[in-house]
Amino acid sequence: MSSFLAQAFLKTVTSEPGVYRMLNDQQKVIYVGKAKNLKKRLNSYFNLTQKHPKTLALVSHIANIEVTVTHTETEALILEHNFIKQYKPKYNVLLRDDKSYPYLFLSEHKHPQLTLVRAQNRKRKGTYFGPYPSGGAVRESLHLMQKLFPIRQCEDSYYSNRSRPCLQHQLKRCLAPCVNAMPEKEYQHQVELATEFLRGKSQHVINLLVNEMEQASLQLEFEKAAIRRDQIQLLKKVQEQQWVSGDIEQLDVIGIVYAQGIASIHLLFVRQGRILGSRNYFPKVPKNASKDEVISSFLSQFYLSGQNGRAVPKEILLSDDFSERLVFTELFSEYCGYKTVLKIEMRGERSKFIKLAQTNAKIALQTHLSQQKNVLQRYQLLEEKLELTEPINRMECYDISHMMGEKTVASCVVFNRDGANKSAYRRFNISGITPGDDYAAMGQVLARRFKDPQAPENIPDVIFIDGGIGQLSQAENIVSSLERNFIGKYPLLIGIAKGVTRKAGLETLILAGSHEILEMSADSPALHLIQQIRDESHRFAIMGHRQQRDKKRRTSTLEGIAGVGAKRRQLLLNHFGGLQGLKSATVDELAKTPGISVSLAENIYEALHS
Repeated sequence: MSSFLAQAFLKTVTSEPGVYRMLNDQQKVIYVGKAKNLKKRLNSYFNLTQKHPKTLALVSHIANIEVTVTHTETEALILEHNFIKQYKPKYNVLLRDDKSYPYLFLSEHKHPQLTLVRAQNRKRKGTYFGPYPSGGAVRESLHLMQKLFPIRQCEDSYYSNRSRPCLQHQLKRCLAPCVNAMPEKEYQHQVELATEFLRGKSQHVINLLVNEMEQASLQLEFEKAAIRRDQIQLLKKVQEQQWVSGDIEQLDVIGIVYAQGIASIHLLFVRQGRILGSRNYFPKVPKNASKDEVISSFLSQFYLSGQNGRAVPKEILLSDDFSERLVFTELFSEYCGYKTVLKIEMRGERSKFIKLAQTNAKIALQTHLSQQKNVLQRYQLLEEKLELTEPINRMECYDISHMMGEKTVASCVVFNRDGANKSAYRRFNISGITPGDDYAAMGQVLARRFKDPQAPENIPDVIFIDGGIGQLSQAENIVSSLERNFIGKYPLLIGIAKGVTRKAGLETLILAGSHEILEMSADSPALHLIQQIRDESHRFAIMGHRQQRDKKRRTSTLEGIAGVGAKRRQLLLNHFGGLQGLKSATVDELAKTPGISVSLAENIYEALHS
């Protein structure tokens, strides 16, 4: 935006709170920001004394500014988060994390079930514990709870159809309430103990169990006393392994380290007095961004998603202060409907938590920088080996997976100079070819991938084909026929033939065109990079194939027949006693079923016998 246009725009802009979107000459959003006073904030970008490198670079690309007015600064903060998530602007700090946060859920049932859930459901009554940092942390907790408190973890449908105890009861990991194997009172007592333990009151639980063990011994109930003794020993062992605090109920601890243009954020989850786990984040940070911007962007994008269990805790500990801390405290409190606090000065156990988060953030950054340096070195060696004059910014690898021609799936994985770019991965379900024809499958996936004109940033510098000369030749034919869609850049194709032994390090690399063999030593870092992208494409293809195959196994033959819905399927299966009886039925027998016409009976018969 020229200074003349800027001044003309700034004269008309409002002083109300709101969100602004800056666009470049291609009308692409390059920055999103919020402001308590839009006029004052936008004026600061075009101030003649403004010398911050990032702001100067941003202003030089502005062609237009769009403004959305809000009632309050809280609304502006939420809208800013939504716009950043929608547009992913170049000059904003971007948090690349869309994972959901699991909970432990104890249902309100006659015999409560303890299980893993991915989100809080208000319709389902019960108590939620968490969120946990990963599914692995929840499964580990569930496994531990089975040993400590033998309450059921099976689904209600499984529980209601039992006629005898299952294996978990024999392993002493469930009291088998489904068949009344234990007194009702004992099961409810174990549920109460489990609830207290998950709320962080493990010492209280131990004291209760000690009293019960002593009482059982006095009453000569030695078997019950032995059970309580075992529970006490396990609980003490768990208590030794976990850092427990009795006065902390809901707390997030954020350690931040920002160096060499990379931000490392380590988040500790503390719930009911226990550290449930942690997670590392490396937000995408634009060049010359300030630490204040990194912190405020992380807080808004992480806590304002409104889904995946990311509830704002009542207390957030920060390793570093930032200019808008008090503003965020008020905004979060208004957003949540309860008081939240962002603290930077701590004593006692809270200071230990923040030191732990800070240390983990530093270690994670060192590891990340080391890995980044290693990846860069591999890229440089590969460029040298391929005699490329321009650096490799994007590589793609394609692989085909099927089982005897069934459910063929092709994978496309993408690597950039930071390593795997998982958000750009794609899978293709292959159809319309002879089952097992890998050449045709490779041709189809490449034809679908490059069927439209490609933006320069989406054109790979190198395409790896997992296969020999046959697959590579097919890829050459398809890519050359679509050359018109490669604007100003043409990818280099390389085939990766595994050889007879299929051992790592013995691959044959075949260059497109001349089909010349590219020699590389087994210990070459460049070859290791090629092996990594090949193995990743292989893994991604196999996973897609298995998902499609398992989906087919779970799908009834009747589901693909037009006119046969869920009710008719159930009616047919009940009438003929199952799928085998249905398959052996004639058209006349099918037509005699209530609600089935002769034409529909013929369609069903043909579908079952084709």
